Amino acid sequence: MIEWRPDVPRWKQVAEVIRGRIADGTYPPRTRVPSVMQLVDEFSVAQATAQKVHQGLRDDGLIYTEPG
Repeated sequence: MIEWRPDVPRWKQVAEVIRGRIADGTYPPRTRVPSVMQLVDEFSVAQATAQKVHQGLRDDGLIYTEPG
């Protein structure tokens, strides 16, 4: 479980956890990262927060999305 820091937005904290998992090989290249709904369940955040996590990771070039 994550210990929330009040000075950092939650989406950034969740994104940092996912970045760490990508870096340590938990999510190797070309594998799926948790979906928005999986992030909602795992981190007990709002769906909008989880969507912002995905957007931030996409913006940083760490993940990409495919239709379908």
